[in-house]
Amino acid sequence: MDQSIAQNGKEYSRFWFIFTLLVGTFTMSISQSSLSTAYPTLMNAFGISASTVQWLTTGFMLVMCVSMPISPWMLNNLSFKTMFIGALALFDIGSLMIVLTPASLGVNGFWFMMIGRAMEAFAVGVLFPSYQTVLLEITPKDERGTTMGIAGLVMGSALACGPIVSGIILKFFDWKSLFVFFMIVITVIIVMAGSGLIQDVMERHESHLDWLSVILLVGLIGIMYVIDQVGKKSTAWGVNGTIFIISILAVIWFCIRQLHLQHPLLELRVMKTFNYDLAILLTSISYIALIVTTIIFPLYYQGVLKVSPFVSGMSLVPGAVFLSILNPLSGKLADKIGFKPTMLVGMMMIIIGWVAGTLMLNRLSLLGMILCAMVIEGGNAFVMMPAVTLGANALPDNLVPHGTAVITTVRQVLGSAGVTISTLVLTVATANAIQQGSASQAASLHGYHLVFIGMVVIEIIGLVLALMLKNTKKESVKA
Repeated sequence: MDQSIAQNGKEYSRFWFIFTLLVGTFTMSISQSSLSTAYPTLMNAFGISASTVQWLTTGFMLVMCVSMPISPWMLNNLSFKTMFIGALALFDIGSLMIVLTPASLGVNGFWFMMIGRAMEAFAVGVLFPSYQTVLLEITPKDERGTTMGIAGLVMGSALACGPIVSGIILKFFDWKSLFVFFMIVITVIIVMAGSGLIQDVMERHESHLDWLSVILLVGLIGIMYVIDQVGKKSTAWGVNGTIFIISILAVIWFCIRQLHLQHPLLELRVMKTFNYDLAILLTSISYIALIVTTIIFPLYYQGVLKVSPFVSGMSLVPGAVFLSILNPLSGKLADKIGFKPTMLVGMMMIIIGWVAGTLMLNRLSLLGMILCAMVIEGGNAFVMMPAVTLGANALPDNLVPHGTAVITTVRQVLGSAGVTISTLVLTVATANAIQQGSASQAASLHGYHLVFIGMVVIEIIGLVLALMLKNTKKESVKA
């Protein structure tokens, strides 16, 4: 990494800039998936149900979906250094609120805790597309694959490492220690960023924030909320149906409005580019495979194989390590042979992993399932971040912030929907099998088989989409 010049004319180290950016984003990203192992502890501490405590993850994802599309406007109107430190500070304040929440307040204390959780989610949602945009901005196009491969460590490894980190911390400390850990790391990153390691590297194109567009984005929350309600008992479908229709109309209005504004909140015209559209779908399909793996596999480990939460969390380590090793290599491979061959390799690995997992379910082998998870996560390294880079290379430089924001938002929405639907299929299929007289373990295995078969079908669709990609090696060189 060589020295570079910021917008204010100051010289900065590109290595330390990227290091600070990625460590900060990585730590914040871990919080997205880190609480699943803490659910039983939090339920006991606050005296709440499983459906209530799930909002710590569901609510986090919903707030992220709204804040992600705002990131291009913030990049265009704020100093990146100010934006980065501000997001870190907001995350720290949210974590502090959670740490200070007294469990003695019961459910009221939990909802106070949720305010802090929402602040964390807003910060993560703003930075997730922004860090990718900034990395693409400061990296020459012929090196983007390698840089974004390294950045994939943040995207994939953080998601996989969340349950691992929380499992280790919760084994030795109480649940608040998890957030204290986040605060310590983030505070160190704030000091590093303030000392000059982070500089303002983005050109600013100031514009007014279209508040109506921001309000219409709440429709995403409505859609995800109703999807989350599917399969739950005593669901008021009259009310939820109304929420769903209004939310769909709000999102449609948002999309139409963006196409008519001179300075849209989110430039949806980026979707006129064929390779970019395929990149959105491919990164989303690979993300679904990754996030479902990190949630469904631990459920199988604990529910069917009867291992402890700690063993379940540690069983994710090999896949996370494999993903971390392959991410930088996938970027170099994409720079060398092109994006299409790289992503075809990745999609084949993901399909093989899910097919093997389907065949391994009845064998009740922890080691076998760990190997299947490793293949799936390894394949993800060859698809998710190369797809983001492919999408960026297909766009003019001035549209890259909007392009990464669209990709990240769609990926988050589809990933959240994938987890919700997979969990729904597992729950409903298991319950139906039990009602028909199946034993508990046989019923559970039936549910897992349906989930795995569904994932195989989704990933085969991804393989077909990858085959439709245009020759991207030539495009990336010319660009």
